[in-house]
Amino acid sequence: MSKDQTNASDAPLRVLGVFAHPDDPEFFAGATFAKWAADGADITFVLATSGDKGSSLPDMTHERLAAIREDEQRAAAAALGVKEVVFLRYKDGELYPTLDLRRDITRMIRLKQPDIVVTLDPTLYWRGTGGINHPDHRAIGAATLAAVFPTARDRLNFIEHERDEGLETHKVATVYIAGALEPTLSVDVTDSLEAQIAALRAHKSQIADMDKMAERIRERSLDPGAPREYPRHIERFRVINMR
Repeated sequence: MSKDQTNASDAPLRVLGVFAHPDDPEFFAGATFAKWAADGADITFVLATSGDKGSSLPDMTHERLAAIREDEQRAAAAALGVKEVVFLRYKDGELYPTLDLRRDITRMIRLKQPDIVVTLDPTLYWRGTGGINHPDHRAIGAATLAAVFPTARDRLNFIEHERDEGLETHKVATVYIAGALEPTLSVDVTDSLEAQIAALRAHKSQIADMDKMAERIRERSLDPGAPREYPRHIERFRVINMR
């Protein structure tokens, strides 16, 4: 694994976060999104599903849960400073890196022309002995990376985007893979960590104990290399430079 570095670059102008479920942006990279938003970045979230299976309540329906979780995601995004959330409304728990999904993500890349795309690690099946990664997380990572390269770049891929919508091709400069098995970059999020926690509090249908969640986020983000008397919080990514 490469040695981590602290992100010292200027905030990106345009960021596209592509994730599987409502609450994924906040759990995996919420403090970094809040940091970028505070620095003036234009951020859009794309959610492949509306999380319509994430409930054990006996009277819950797919339709009602999807509506609840979309509202929660909009509120969470607003707490981070993210102004736009797009739902693709694929079925929760049934996500695959299909050409249809790649087409939809490619369309968003061409529409938004992001400097940075943030997504999840398609190679991560488990982490140690602590649990199994959700298959939707792997699927969204695989589809997004394929959309970034080479699909969104090359004009003849999904030519209907140009023909029917007038969308131009786009070459993404940088990809940030959140929750990566082998991260290469640490972002100092000490000043934006509480914004992440505030955003996560919007996901009431998913988080049973808000105080325990906040404690978990603060503990897991502690930089083990920082002096104990000067604690620092970080989020880690694998960064791929495309230019």
